[in-house]
Amino acid sequence: MLSVARVSPVDAELSWHGEAPGAAGRTVEFATEPGGPWTILTYAPLTQTTYRHPDLIPKTHFYYRVRPYYGPASRAVDVTLPKGSFTKAEQRQEHRWAPPRTIRRAGVRTSPVRRPSATPTDLRATVMHANGIRFTWTDHAEGERGYLLEDRPRGGGSFHPVAVLDPDINSFGLITLPNEKRASYRVRPFTYGECSNIARMTTGERPAGRG
Repeated sequence: MLSVARVSPVDAELSWHGEAPGAAGRTVEFATEPGGPWTILTYAPLTQTTYRHPDLIPKTHFYYRVRPYYGPASRAVDVTLPKGSFTKAEQRQEHRWAPPRTIRRAGVRTSPVRRPSATPTDLRATVMHANGIRFTWTDHAEGERGYLLEDRPRGGGSFHPVAVLDPDINSFGLITLPNEKRASYRVRPFTYGECSNIARMTTGERPAGRG
């Protein structure tokens, strides 16, 4: 069950409860029309039950929903990048290794995305430069809605998605953030479960001096 409260004229606070057995997490989504289109705000872990949506457009209807997502994660790989910030030379590189792509592999068995046998295998992380990593893996899923690349910076508590990829992708290059110099990574095919109820809120006037 999802509810939303207006905690200021242009700030929304969402809260929800309910079980989602076997889910990897939940998406939090919003729209400005009751039938969408819907935009994903975050992929929330199952332990999270609230979300704040700040600085909204004044005097506008907002609609919210949450829905579980499912799919088995690969084993994690640890990556330590060389020292160095993202340089102008790196910015000028074409990074042809980075765009998401599908590498065709013969003889790979696939399973429906929610089964353990759909778990990605052979996840490899290749350091391309001080701030770039290319990931490749073997895709065993069928019927997935996409793939999530998740990371956990060294010393962090849990994994969080850092990239959302199309179905059947098994190669992707990540340009990292400063806190991702030392991190663990994994990939997960995913599909969605049933949506929650839709919660509605209408914003007020923007407070004077804000924005």
